[in-house]
Amino acid sequence: MDFNQQIFTDSAEETKKIGRDFADRLKGHKGIILALVGDLGSGKTTFVQGLAEGLGIKEKIISPTFILQRQYEVPKNKSPITNFYHIDLYRLEGDIENEITKIGLKDAWCKPENIVVIEWADKARESIPASAIWITFEQINENMRKISIN
Repeated sequence: MDFNQQIFTDSAEETKKIGRDFADRLKGHKGIILALVGDLGSGKTTFVQGLAEGLGIKEKIISPTFILQRQYEVPKNKSPITNFYHIDLYRLEGDIENEITKIGLKDAWCKPENIVVIEWADKARESIPASAIWITFEQINENMRKISIN
């Protein structure tokens, strides 16, 4: 999948819409890993909320900073994806490779029925599969964000 692009948003709602639109681009694909990178407040979780909405997930999406991961079921009519994993590596320290194995992240990203979204993915850059789509979030000012998809 080739997604190379840069997008500028002026509000949280626009960032969420980019996530919803991106979900449409993923339909029909399996085993997707999205690696999100960016400072606190740069729009990562807002994008994930829109992505989940676009996949038809009705639950409220909040960052799993303290519990590391949350799993949601994707409605069957939306895509071949049945599970949505939202991972947050912000609090991981030390042997990252061992930690991501312990939380089952490697198992999750190996299954074609899963979409795995990893916030703070740069902490595990060496471990994340080459097939991952990297998305970088930059806060330009209080409202504007730059989203780069590679």
